[in-house]
Amino acid sequence: MKPTRRYLVGGLFLALMLLGIAGRGLAADLLRVAGTVKSSQGKGVAGAHLVVLVDGRPVRPLGEAEELTSSNRGSFAGDFLLPAGTLPAARVALQASKPAWRTSAPLPLLVHGGDTDGKGRRHFAAVAELTLERQITPAFWLAAGILALVYLLIALEWLHRTLAALLGAALTLFVSYTLGVLDPRFFIISFEDAMHGVDLNVIFLLLGMMIFVGVLKRTGLFPWLAARAYGAARGNVFILAGMLMGITALFSAFLDNVTTMLLMIPVTLEIALTLRIPPLSLLIPEVFASNVGGTATLIGDPPNILIGSYANLTFAQFLQQLTGICVVGLAAAVAFFLFWYRRDYRRAQVGDFAATLARLKAEHRLTDRRLLGFGLGFLGLTIFLFIIHGTLHMEPSVAALTGASLLLIFSGVDIVEMLEREVEWPTLVFFMALFIIIAGAEEAGLIQFLAEGVRQLSGDSLPRAVVLVLWVSAVASALIDNIPFTATMLPIVAFLNQSLPGAQSGVLWWALALGACLGGNGTMIGASANVVTVGLAERAGHPISFTAYLKACLPPMLLTIVLSMFYLLWWY
Repeated sequence: MKPTRRYLVGGLFLALMLLGIAGRGLAADLLRVAGTVKSSQGKGVAGAHLVVLVDGRPVRPLGEAEELTSSNRGSFAGDFLLPAGTLPAARVALQASKPAWRTSAPLPLLVHGGDTDGKGRRHFAAVAELTLERQITPAFWLAAGILALVYLLIALEWLHRTLAALLGAALTLFVSYTLGVLDPRFFIISFEDAMHGVDLNVIFLLLGMMIFVGVLKRTGLFPWLAARAYGAARGNVFILAGMLMGITALFSAFLDNVTTMLLMIPVTLEIALTLRIPPLSLLIPEVFASNVGGTATLIGDPPNILIGSYANLTFAQFLQQLTGICVVGLAAAVAFFLFWYRRDYRRAQVGDFAATLARLKAEHRLTDRRLLGFGLGFLGLTIFLFIIHGTLHMEPSVAALTGASLLLIFSGVDIVEMLEREVEWPTLVFFMALFIIIAGAEEAGLIQFLAEGVRQLSGDSLPRAVVLVLWVSAVASALIDNIPFTATMLPIVAFLNQSLPGAQSGVLWWALALGACLGGNGTMIGASANVVTVGLAERAGHPISFTAYLKACLPPMLLTIVLSMFYLLWWY
């Protein structure tokens, strides 16, 4: 063979060998592993770390991520590149872990497939569902301590509730990124998960309704209605007290009950002083009525806003389930307070009714009818959107922000001034910080621990669970602010809805709403409207003691809870 031909054949043989080696290098086994990680109650576990073991050795997923983690709903999917010929003979297993959870035992996977693509890679797939069990770690006790500290600071009024909540949220994250970095057992919650825990639907819904109240406040509507109620009562103080309670309840159903009381208190004080009766004989029934009226709708009371957003309940569902019992409860409360303050009402000195009515009408007139027209018109539009938002699959906050934005545009009210003066930013910050604390408590396993305790007490009996949730919510809301209590109870009730037979009807949500909202009437610190009313009354020179408030409001509160209990047990 000639040298040139020899070199040509040798080069061709070498090229073929190199191509063969390259081809074998391109050939590989591509394994896709997908599935879900769930808790023992069947709820998806987010942020779980998943390790695929091939013949006992961990393999790294393709892509930029160093490890495979579950999504917010507990699902996961990842691709793994293995040497050619590894599958299907190799033993493949999956293991999951997460702080505050027990690491799962390696779960053997059944691998399917083997088809080859154009690149010479064989494709395999495996599906798995893992279950993680909670375990008590130092993070559990830290989360419990932080939550208890916040409750204590709020209940004893050592700090403003917004500052107390901010402190709790800051401690939750600070501990996670200091002690939690050094030892994962101390890690409570990540910043990303904390932000996911903030329910922006609640924040924007409150913001939109605050703008509505701020605009309507400028029209003089509330004092005008109170003066008209005085005229309609024709000097009869019993009728007047009942009408003031009705007006307060009606407006509290569609506006924030704290703001409703802020607008009603000044004119109520003036009417009481004119009649020479103790102002508290009108103010206490009004604030009680504001909490009852706020219970009837999705937007009437902050606990309902929390429940509706968490459980995805519609405005129409709240109206259908709670309006009837709230009307009955309001009627019972009116009857009680008319009897309780009967001596004060009988001592009223009506005097010259016509002259007094003329003075009240002169002092409390509608100040801006054009603005009132815009306000009521867009409020009506917003309420209509609330009613149909379930059909539209639209969050209530979208309706509130839409109506508030249109109102600001067409009314010409300065948005900067409105945001500075009328929006209660401390309340919004309080909610955001509270969401972070509750998310940390849930992530550390505290909420599930409490839910298991409630379930054991209920003995898997739905009627017993309804009574338990209703009365525990009522008593707790009377002792502490009902907003943080409701936020704590949300995941607990969600757990009970999944685990108790028959609870899928949603009756436990209504038990929580009635207990938290109506129970807040029991003491002066049970609801924000109570605290505001007592504070303004004291500033006006009419202080009321904790005991006096308790004597006046505890009996009708218990009466409304008993009525609610019979309603829930009968209806469901």
